[in-house]
Amino acid sequence: MQPRRVKRILIGAFAGCAVLADAGAAAAQAAASNEQVAISTPPAGATAWVADHSFGAALPDPATAGAGAVAAFFASLDHARTERLLADYPLVVGNLDGAPLALRYRANRIAITAERDRARARAADRTLDATTRAVATARANDTDHLLADGRQILAFDPRGRGLVSEVYGDLATAQRVAVLVPGSDADLGHFDQAADPLRSPAGMARALLAEEHAQAPGTRTAVIAWTGYVTPSGLGPDAVTSRLAEIAAPRLQRLLAGLSATTHPDAPPTLLCHSYGSVVCGTAAPALKGGPTTDLVVFGSPGMGVDTAAELGSGVQVWASRNPTDWIGNVPYLEVGGLGHGSDPTAPGFGAMDVSSAGANGHTGYLADGTASRHNFAAIALGHYGDVTHPAPER
Repeated sequence: MQPRRVKRILIGAFAGCAVLADAGAAAAQAAASNEQVAISTPPAGATAWVADHSFGAALPDPATAGAGAVAAFFASLDHARTERLLADYPLVVGNLDGAPLALRYRANRIAITAERDRARARAADRTLDATTRAVATARANDTDHLLADGRQILAFDPRGRGLVSEVYGDLATAQRVAVLVPGSDADLGHFDQAADPLRSPAGMARALLAEEHAQAPGTRTAVIAWTGYVTPSGLGPDAVTSRLAEIAAPRLQRLLAGLSATTHPDAPPTLLCHSYGSVVCGTAAPALKGGPTTDLVVFGSPGMGVDTAAELGSGVQVWASRNPTDWIGNVPYLEVGGLGHGSDPTAPGFGAMDVSSAGANGHTGYLADGTASRHNFAAIALGHYGDVTHPAPER
């Protein structure tokens, strides 16, 4: 789809939603046909996990237990009990922030294998219609790719469009950690695209890690591609409201708490938030306080749900970038009746540090090789703030 066409669609959707807000519930319901079902509860197996008292003590509730308590629980287990939990509850263990990293990788491999085999069985079932079998074939292929040697899947949930998060680098020993929070259309089926990798979370994460290695080959780094929330699909109503971001924010906060309990980088993880992901990061930001400042980089952002960076609290340092060819710049930067995401983070009055994206093209080109944005994002993630370049002043 051409960028100009995308601009018209998104702006039309925004205007259409604004009109519908005054047009009555029936019209609004019709417009919301593309609304996504957000995932806010623990994965399958959590109910049985909570009810399992065979260990002589309550297992940490995946819905409420803090990452520190989860880490302490696993530290108290012997090998046999750990292996039993892994075998009986792979989806719970694989998604439990605070659980040992290596254990989560193993658990998710078990869960992904089970989902692949289930999908293959459905794809081969001739009693199902062709469309259902085609969807199952796609799911089988997507999950099979995640089982390739060396992949470190930090979280996996097969519900809905599928959630998946992957680690690049050695997270357990990393001195610097970055978390990439993607925007619309990020899900299991679009997590790792070979044809146009920078349109996918996995491709962006790999590009960032490669740039970090180029700039600081002696620094141990890790990047997490975090598709841990249900993203908007396309440019419909979900893209212009904060509904999905409000459900995603606590999940992002739990991820960061889990990293705090299981890793020991030199600084808090840097958040790199693309497109709608910047709405998620803006929603989560006020809770990021009480410790060292978190660097929060937004690029291709429709807004962060606030008018100024100061509203996000003192726990974050906001950096913002948008290249002139990114169609997101034509989105109305305002919030009216729950539609829109507030002010432009790259505007002088917002209070973010403006970051050059020279050489980047379009909405997904920020991490392309040779761009200023790729260099700058890696420099920020490394803590090399003096190496960050800023846009030339307008004449």
